Amino acid sequence: MSPSPFDSWITNDSEVSSLLAQEWDRQTTTLQLIASENFASPAVMAATGSVLTNKYSEGYPGRRYYGGNQIVDEVEDLARRRLTALFGADHANVQPHSGANANVAVYQALLDPGDTILAMRLDQGGHLTHGSPASMTSKAWHFVSYGVTPRNDDPENPGELIDFDNVRELAHAHRPKLIVAGATAYARRINPEPFREIANEVGALLMFDSAHVAGLIAGGSHPNPVPFADVVTFTTHKTLRGPRGGAILCREEFAKKVDSAVFPGMQGGPLENAIAAKAVAFHEASQSSFPVYTDQIVKNSVAFASALTKEGFRMVSGGTENHMVLVDLREFDADLTGKEAQEVLDRAGITTNRNTIPDDPRSPFVTSGLRLGSAAQTTAGMKEPEFEAIAALIAHALRSRANEDAVASVREDVGVLCHDFNPYAGFTK
Repeated sequence: MSPSPFDSWITNDSEVSSLLAQEWDRQTTTLQLIASENFASPAVMAATGSVLTNKYSEGYPGRRYYGGNQIVDEVEDLARRRLTALFGADHANVQPHSGANANVAVYQALLDPGDTILAMRLDQGGHLTHGSPASMTSKAWHFVSYGVTPRNDDPENPGELIDFDNVRELAHAHRPKLIVAGATAYARRINPEPFREIANEVGALLMFDSAHVAGLIAGGSHPNPVPFADVVTFTTHKTLRGPRGGAILCREEFAKKVDSAVFPGMQGGPLENAIAAKAVAFHEASQSSFPVYTDQIVKNSVAFASALTKEGFRMVSGGTENHMVLVDLREFDADLTGKEAQEVLDRAGITTNRNTIPDDPRSPFVTSGLRLGSAAQTTAGMKEPEFEAIAALIAHALRSRANEDAVASVREDVGVLCHDFNPYAGFTK
């Protein structure tokens, strides 16, 4: 079993140490294709596990409620400077523990309870914090949802793209105080300019939730929403390849409100160990190698979608322009659900997640789709040929799902592929 470089730090808890070693082995011997996951660098992981986990630092640099924060202040200021420089923003808050916290903090900062928000439908690509009935956001604010255009079997115009006519119509009809751009399951670029135009027409503020594409923005592989949006939120652990957490960018005029909404409005003490790791990730994303990485993410995703299409799967919206492939399983096998596909692929050593697709006839727990991402295995060094091979392995495993020997054979092939592309090769205890 391959050891983590940090396992040796745990010397008095064999149970936790064993579980960490098992997870290390799982991550490095199976394919990680969940679009919201990535492999953080050893430097990011080291900062996350650093001595900063010991320090309480409620407040902000220069305005803490505890003593002994002189060095912590420098760490947090460094993270904020690096982040604003990376995206060209006026102000950064690096304290949110997650992207969901960041989104709710923005709502709290800019809105009154009951105000109207126009955001993307969950079942067509939106996030829970975009107004899902399961989220507290729908209880505090009034959400109106826009969606995507109808599916079109014309290859030149496949449909299932953000319906800006629908966005404009709903904005004029409901006069939202805030429009939210961004998605959690949408495989195309999201142009911020049309959203800004519509927001201006109705006097709304614009928030861009770039949780999934923040790394692609930093690398120049996706349009930068910062010049157009009043506020930009994101997570730091997806395509940005940092620690788990969130961040907020905003115009200077909203800085005080945003900061107050995060602390004390939403959270208590910030996780300064995670903030140090965010600073490391922002530095890594500013290097000349990062645009090469994000460009390869998109190339791999496009090759993946093409190879899956040849295997008989239908790509929602006809393809991809980012790190994500959203697969409609019904044309491959009408009886195959996303839930079953996810479980079969788990046994085959291919980690994915089921996902609803536009106008999905099945429940969100079952689904007719899979969401696949290329970011993590691109970090591991894979390129187009490997993703084409992965598509063939996925198809073979799902076609042969009733045959455990065939699924086990795919698992062996996955192990060979992962051995050649280990993101943490060379690390030992």
